[in-house]
Amino acid sequence: MSDTTPATVKADMPDAAPKLHDRFPSAFTILFALIVIVAALTWIIPAGQYERVPNEALGKDTPVPGTYQTVEGDPQGILDALRAPIAGFYDPVSYAANAIDVSLFVLIIGGFLGVVNRTGAINTGITAAMRRMQGREKWMIPILMALFAVGGTTYGMAEETLAFYAILIPVMIAAGYDAVTGVAIILIGAGIGVLGSTINPFATTIASNAAGIPFTDGLNLRVAILGIGWLICVAFVMRYAARVKADPSLSIVADRRDDNAHHFLGKNAAIDSGITTKQSIVLVLFAATFGLMIWGVSSQGWWMAEMSMLFLGAALVIGTVGWIGEKPFVESFVDGARDLLGVALIIGLARGIVVVMDSGRITDTVLHASEQAISGTSQVVFINAMYWIEVALSFLVPSTSGLAVLSMPILAPVSDFAGVDRSLAVTAYQSASGIVNLITPTSAVVVGGLAIGRVPYDRWLRFIAPLLLILTILIMAALSLGATL
Repeated sequence: MSDTTPATVKADMPDAAPKLHDRFPSAFTILFALIVIVAALTWIIPAGQYERVPNEALGKDTPVPGTYQTVEGDPQGILDALRAPIAGFYDPVSYAANAIDVSLFVLIIGGFLGVVNRTGAINTGITAAMRRMQGREKWMIPILMALFAVGGTTYGMAEETLAFYAILIPVMIAAGYDAVTGVAIILIGAGIGVLGSTINPFATTIASNAAGIPFTDGLNLRVAILGIGWLICVAFVMRYAARVKADPSLSIVADRRDDNAHHFLGKNAAIDSGITTKQSIVLVLFAATFGLMIWGVSSQGWWMAEMSMLFLGAALVIGTVGWIGEKPFVESFVDGARDLLGVALIIGLARGIVVVMDSGRITDTVLHASEQAISGTSQVVFINAMYWIEVALSFLVPSTSGLAVLSMPILAPVSDFAGVDRSLAVTAYQSASGIVNLITPTSAVVVGGLAIGRVPYDRWLRFIAPLLLILTILIMAALSLGATL
């Protein structure tokens, strides 16, 4: 996400004033600044904890309502802040999975893509696909967003999407769009699915179990949010894509257009050459790898270790079929992994924020303050206040399952006193978590996807801000309606 202008070019322009968008800090600076801010808050916010009991259904310890008490604090100092990005990779923090497995997955995907690109199959395949879809490229957007939304609503597709950015973005650029369009299709497509989760085990099921209700309670309202939200998101992305195709200068990354085309398509991307038999086999294996990944995650319980194994094995098979040679294979794999090294580092840095909060013992204090804030309000006020509280908590705990285990055992019982059905509390939680995870810099999915797509964080915020406003209005209207029925 940093400035990609070559140093030699900059040297030729010593007097050129930096543009405003170049002054915005990189993702690394933003995340480390957040670590420092949270560390400072551990000196101000009183430390506290809820008692926790094992929950066999969830396989985790859950907080017990009414048991909050202050405890001796552990303010985080300079050394703790410096340690947090390292600890973010491997510390068994309470409410987030370790980042090392996700980071290694990203590096192996980079190596896999490096090997595939060495065969030339991707560039040749993109050229052939664009020739066949001449004039119909725009329909890729709703189709792909529907597929990602299905993944999001059924099994919480999130980290798995990191494998698709380097594949889809070149297709969008070749079709006349930009990198932001490719990022939006994946991040917003899967994101609206998670926001409108129906049977997502990592959001709806865990939250419902923690709230003590069947996960099917409130399903109709969630389906409505999913359907309407998906239509809004598709219209938003298609409108932007059409504007960029008609006038490339309207792209929010217009200044990086040539550099991105070179990065994602390569020097020979525009060459119209036929696909060889060998390249056709590589493309079939390439597609089969992603299909196998989706099958493994959705039905076999695969996670990062199994997916990393799959892409490593696929790289070996494709390297052999493509017959690129042993040394070129190793060079391509290492170079591909190197391209995504920054993404892997960002993921650990983002998790460091959660490490500081938990080490400073302020996570439960924030939750207790939220519990107190919404007690004794009317039904409509309560559910909308709960939504905004979950929004705030989602920035601190980007894991959907972690946030469910943390907040639902406390906030769901409080909804009983307000006369609000617990299923509506679950809907408020998952909607808040879903919308925040479209932008939060503490999420590996967001910062990782933007880094792969070479879209600066500030420009992503500028792009998605109108959509966030529209989705927020939709969610609050749906929650208010649910509270009055």
